[in-house]
Amino acid sequence: METNLFFILIGSALINNFVLTQFLGLCPYFGVSRKTEAAIGMGIAVTFVMVIASAVTWVFYNLILVPLGMTFLQTVVFILVIASVVQFIEVFMKKTLAKIYSMLGIYLPMITTNCVIIGVALINIRDRFTFVQAVVNAVGAGAGFLLAIVLMAVIREKYDNHPDVPWIFQGFPLALFSAGLMSIAFLGFQNLIPGLQGLIGR
Repeated sequence: METNLFFILIGSALINNFVLTQFLGLCPYFGVSRKTEAAIGMGIAVTFVMVIASAVTWVFYNLILVPLGMTFLQTVVFILVIASVVQFIEVFMKKTLAKIYSMLGIYLPMITTNCVIIGVALINIRDRFTFVQAVVNAVGAGAGFLLAIVLMAVIREKYDNHPDVPWIFQGFPLALFSAGLMSIAFLGFQNLIPGLQGLIGR
């Protein structure tokens, strides 16, 4: 059981990274990756929302919608759950982390409609994960998002408006180019789980 959870965690964080391999959540990924501090704040916020939303949506789906035969309402229910969690995060950050809150700007409330959040919740249902597996999958997906957005922020802080970078590549074009290279680099993790399974099986 522990090994299975470990593979789910590694798979969602690195091998099936939702940003770099499935191209979900690109709006905050590019919009908030100009500064490392803001990127870390967004990554943590998305991870927190993702974990709480995945846990609550799993409970709603399996203990309420399925017994009542109302699974066709899953998307509406999931969006309402995610919106509630985001509202809580927004109020909390506004009162305790005002600087990061102002840096995130409009992208914080946009987490409500962030496709990576609802995407993870729907994948948990599609793959028939248990409650624990759904939470672990969300933790891994959030860690993968945090890793991707922080790496992008580090790159953009170093090269945005750098005098050696031609003006036509500065800003968003360089960000797209960097994201493409990162996506190629993450392809190197494709055989990670079979390799780990081989080592564990020895």
